[in-house]
Amino acid sequence: MCGRFVQKTPLGEIQVLFETVNPVPNAAPRYNAAPTDNLAVVRYNPQTKARALDLLRWGLVPLWAKDLSFGPKCINARSETVATNNIFRDAFERRRCLVPADAFYEWQKRGGKTTAPYAIIPADDGLFAFAGLWERWKNPADGAIVRSFTIVTDLANDLCAPIHERMPVILPQAAWPLWLGDAPASAAELLALLQPYPAEMMRVYPIGPAVGNVRNDDPRLLDPQSS
Repeated sequence: MCGRFVQKTPLGEIQVLFETVNPVPNAAPRYNAAPTDNLAVVRYNPQTKARALDLLRWGLVPLWAKDLSFGPKCINARSETVATNNIFRDAFERRRCLVPADAFYEWQKRGGKTTAPYAIIPADDGLFAFAGLWERWKNPADGAIVRSFTIVTDLANDLCAPIHERMPVILPQAAWPLWLGDAPASAAELLALLQPYPAEMMRVYPIGPAVGNVRNDDPRLLDPQSS
C-alpha cells in the first residue's frame, strides 16, 4: 500500500514539469502527507483540452457514498481490480490523474511487528508520478462538492519487496498523456501501464520513527538512519 508520501517540490515547478495551465494552488511543502489531506494532483480536462494542477482530498469518495468517512478506506486502488471494482471502475474509465511525489514511505515488518520505516526516492532526485484516480462527490447534507483521489498500487519491485509486498504505480513521463487522457487509449493499454517501477530508478534507505506520527511534517523525516 501507500499510506504516506512527500510532496515538497514547489508547486510552480510541478506546474512547469506537468504542463498545467491553471493558477498554481497555494500549498506548503508536505513531508508527511497522509490520508484526508488536500494534496496536489494533475488532471486533464477533455473540454478545455488542458491539464490542471489542483488540491484534492486523499481518499477517494465514490459518488454513491453517504458521507466522507468512506474516503480513508480508499486511499489506494489495487491495479489488479481497478477496472472492475465498483468503487473505482468509473473513475478508471473517465477520471484518471497523476500524483506528483518526491518520495514515499513504507514500513517493514520485523518479528511480526511493523516497526522499521523506510524512504523510497527517485534515483535521480527527480519526481515520481503516481497513477491515480479522482472522483467528484456531492454532500447530500449541504450540497458541498468534494474532489478526492486514490493512488493505484501494484506488486512491489525487487528493491521494495523486502520492505512491503506492494508499492505505488509510478508512471514514466512518456505514459502521462495516455493515463491522463491527453491521448486516446483502450482499457487494455491503460492496464498495461500498471507495472512495477524499475528498481534501478529508485533508492531505498531507513529513516527514523518520527514519520509514524502525522503531526511530524518537516525535512528531517527524510534524514537517513542506521538500520
